[in-house]
Amino acid sequence: MSLPHDLPIILVGMMGAGKTTIGRGLARALGREFLDLDHELEARCGVRIPTIFEIEGETGFRKRESAALAACVARRGIVLATGGGAVLAEANRQALKTSGIIVYLRANVDELYRRTCRDRNRPLLATPNPRATLASLLTQREPLYQEVADLIVETGAMPVPTVVKTILPLLQDCEKRL
Repeated sequence: MSLPHDLPIILVGMMGAGKTTIGRGLARALGREFLDLDHELEARCGVRIPTIFEIEGETGFRKRESAALAACVARRGIVLATGGGAVLAEANRQALKTSGIIVYLRANVDELYRRTCRDRNRPLLATPNPRATLASLLTQREPLYQEVADLIVETGAMPVPTVVKTILPLLQDCEKRL
């Protein structure tokens, strides 16, 4: 399947919402290149994200994330999975809204926790109560995801192929002028 445009398809949502996995499936279905912002960032820096957090803190990480995001959204014909906090900076939200079609992959706290509780590559969840941290982050970020979203898709407990099949016709029908 192909779309009537080459605008980037950009996935936003919380860590654990399925941006990378669903993004790969969408890219395959659309015959597009898939990019993961976190992987792009690690490739640019030569170290893993927890190391960036350790050395530069969240502020340094967010600055690097913004630079990587600006480079990625300038590309056409891609599917991009962003990091969960990419929407925090106003400049990032503006870059997202003016660059492509934004799909907010939404999941509830229980589902997010189930998907992330064993992942050691998530510095923000290295807390005594990661579930409470997720709930707090979701409360903070939900309005920002909604602000940038052209489409909102509940990922819930649906299998990835089902989510991809749900998104494809929505992308076909989405008319966005940039």
